[in-house]
Amino acid sequence: MYTIFATLILFLLVIASILLYLKQKNHSKDLLESGTCPRCGATTKKFTDENSGTTFKVDVIKQKVLKNHGCSGVTEVEFRCNSCGYKELHNISNSCGCSL
Repeated sequence: MYTIFATLILFLLVIASILLYLKQKNHSKDLLESGTCPRCGATTKKFTDENSGTTFKVDVIKQKVLKNHGCSGVTEVEFRCNSCGYKELHNISNSCGCSL
């Protein structure tokens, strides 16, 4: 009887930890896509030229496409932070399809 309860509790803990990992991974991807580093918290810097009134933007996160799997596939993107060197890979879906 105690073995069944212990196995059930262990199973629930494993499921909860997997769900927590996926939530943190998606949150990290959302931060990287918005231009914020999840490790050091660096964000995109904006400067305004007072003479001409133009705004310059310096991105902290650099995106590099590693593999593009066609119209209905996913794109593998590498995100790299310039300030701390943090690197992370994510798959981003191509939901737009082909425009043929």
